[in-house]
Amino acid sequence: MTELLNLELYKFLLIFLRIGSAIMLMPGFNAGYVNAQLRLSIALAITVILIPFLSDKLPPIPQNFADILQMLLFEITYGIFIGIFMQILMAAINLAGNLIGQAIGFSNAQMFDPAFQQQSIIIDSFLTIVALTLIFITNLHHLMLSAVIESYNLLPAGSTLPTDDMAQTISKTLTQSFLIGFKLGSPFIAFTIVFYVGMGLLSRLMPQLNIFFLSMPLQIYLGIGLIFITLPVIIIWFIKYYEDGLQLFLH
Repeated sequence: MTELLNLELYKFLLIFLRIGSAIMLMPGFNAGYVNAQLRLSIALAITVILIPFLSDKLPPIPQNFADILQMLLFEITYGIFIGIFMQILMAAINLAGNLIGQAIGFSNAQMFDPAFQQQSIIIDSFLTIVALTLIFITNLHHLMLSAVIESYNLLPAGSTLPTDDMAQTISKTLTQSFLIGFKLGSPFIAFTIVFYVGMGLLSRLMPQLNIFFLSMPLQIYLGIGLIFITLPVIIIWFIKYYEDGLQLFLH
């Protein structure tokens, strides 16, 4: 009976540490308004459900305590890696929000972002909330949990920590998120160039007027109108990018 209890506790810890550390960092789950107790409760419930399904993917109990401790630390590292990977995917919409905010003159219009518990550009907070809402409405959070579960095929429990591959994956994902964020905000970059070129020409034609001061309301109105036009495309493009990014763990 003691050996059976030790075996079940060993399986529980291996699964819980990866699942729990990933959920602590997952977009939506890691928001400031989701308390740690709720996140831990979700991780505990998922772990209890998964024990029968993942038992055959777990290595036998090592006889050395140092090996057990190393294995547990590796599982925590795997969970943190998956959570950070998902956060980097979300960074694309944050970059787009910053670019849009600066393009329409909202760079100094900041508000408290409840998702990250910090001040951020209001457009950035708006796009983040819309993106998270769509992630949960379209059940992409199920895909996020599936990515953690399927990670046992890509990152088997008890295997050597692939630090080089993990670093390359993070670096590649950062680059992709930057490019996607830049593409999402590209209409507003073009809008900024055209708008300021036009205002520069007007200031040359009417040097006695402070054109750039008077054009600020027009810049805001046109920018908000452009947001209304491009918002569906931005969100759909981002959701598709996020879904494709999670496929890394689902092969």
